[in-house]
Amino acid sequence: MQLRNLTVVVVLSSLLTTWVVASLAVNAITSSESIAAHPIVVSKAEFGIFQVGNNGKVTFIPTNKVPLNEGNLYGWRIRLKNYQGEVTWREVLRLPKLPESWSTDNGENFSITANGAQGVTTRTQSAKDGIIQNSWTMLHGDPIGKHTIEVYIYDRRLASFDFEVVPVRK
Repeated sequence: MQLRNLTVVVVLSSLLTTWVVASLAVNAITSSESIAAHPIVVSKAEFGIFQVGNNGKVTFIPTNKVPLNEGNLYGWRIRLKNYQGEVTWREVLRLPKLPESWSTDNGENFSITANGAQGVTTRTQSAKDGIIQNSWTMLHGDPIGKHTIEVYIYDRRLASFDFEVVPVRK
């Protein structure tokens, strides 16, 4: 008697598992079709410094040299061609050596690799006018040298930015 019940449970469990796997496959196909129907095309990708004026207006200055000046904002912005709505991107920031500390704002999805020299941020944001962007604030203890930021949507790399953090000239 118990063996029969177990067989029925195994069969039902197997059917439920098959249904869940099939459902996941259909969702994956639907997501892929959605991506194919609305391909993401980069019309412009740039890296630089964000300067905040006295009036609060933010100006973006393209550059690949970032002065190691505490409080400087640096980062990237990417314009997506004919794209509106939300997009989830992933950013990988590689440093030449360990910083004294890592920190982020807004409780975003952030992790540090085991060696501590790489930070991964994932964020969903509205692509207002087709633009997505992210910035970092220079802190005491950030390393000088060559850095890299790579930006991905799904597993597709949209952009890669090589830049150098340089000492401030006095």
